[in-house]
Amino acid sequence: MPSRLNGVDIYRGYDPAPGYTTGGPAGVARSTAGCETRGVHDDYPWRPGSATGIGSLPGTDIAEAVRTVLGELPDLPHLPELPARGPGADMIGRGAAFLVDLPVDLQPSGWRLVDRPGRDLRRARDLLDRDLDTLAELAGEYEGPLKVQAAGPWTLAANLELHHGDKVLADPGAARDLAASVAEGLARHVADVRRRVPGATVLLQLDEPSLPAVLAAKVRTASGFGTLRSVAPPTAESALAAVVDATGAPVVVHSCAPGTPYQLLRRAGVAAASVDLTQLALDDAAELDVLGAALDAGLALWPGVVPGTDAELSDAGGTVAPVRTLWSRLGFDPGQLPRTVVVTPECGLAGASPAYARAALARCQEAARTLVEDPEG
Repeated sequence: MPSRLNGVDIYRGYDPAPGYTTGGPAGVARSTAGCETRGVHDDYPWRPGSATGIGSLPGTDIAEAVRTVLGELPDLPHLPELPARGPGADMIGRGAAFLVDLPVDLQPSGWRLVDRPGRDLRRARDLLDRDLDTLAELAGEYEGPLKVQAAGPWTLAANLELHHGDKVLADPGAARDLAASVAEGLARHVADVRRRVPGATVLLQLDEPSLPAVLAAKVRTASGFGTLRSVAPPTAESALAAVVDATGAPVVVHSCAPGTPYQLLRRAGVAAASVDLTQLALDDAAELDVLGAALDAGLALWPGVVPGTDAELSDAGGTVAPVRTLWSRLGFDPGQLPRTVVVTPECGLAGASPAYARAALARCQEAARTLVEDPEG
């Protein structure tokens, strides 16, 4: 489907990489010259050479933020998040606003489940409604992939508190209820965005920076003196799969922390893993094997390659040089790079200056197009 904004085509689809077709198990790429190479799927809902943001931007003006995203990321824009607006615009407060029948309130120690909704939850929902109204006003005619973000079930469970002050993660029953509420709430959110931007193919990004800690029993108790028991991988996988099933949207899981469970995400039906590439150990053969197997089975990779705070930016080729290095070590065909990879900043840009944030998004887009023009570098 071509991306369109204000009636103008931004792109008109794409063809397979020159000399390659796809087919066989796990999307193995086969050269038309008869040489078989390791390959990946290519039926992703974004065009080759796409770039996007993680979510957060600096400032408090949502209209300006939406205009920035639409201007700098025409192939895969996203609904911006502006944490500088305060409580309810932060990742946990905004994520809790999607919960169904589980109201929250802001306490000195953080967001907590409560018996009835109060002004803190109303504020979070009002900010979200304002953002969606602005998106509909400025991007209502857009056609193409459009990403929205929300805290995932395990990051919420690791950060939200129960009535008595312990983390939701400490109570398996409460964690299950929370995961079900997340799935229902995000299904409603995705449906709402589809109504407001009817030409969009909505992608959902689950922000799960706490997921590796949840799996590794590294989430601190409320007292801070101990850690909570780990969540079994099948349980974690089930909660993520429920969101995928409920929303009917391609789901991307983002984590800036090391230890992303690539195979777990793939089994849950997640379309892509969004990771800070600096957290990936390029010299760790075991980690690369796990990542390579997940990509070979169809998981896409969204590598964060542009710093999230003000820094000197590399040129477009230098920005994606680590991506090309990773691809070579994984043994994949370079022609598949533009299809499988979506270039992003390393993490959110809330801590950056407005000028740098705009430049960082523009560099992501330039770097992504470089992969199309010259996959091998």
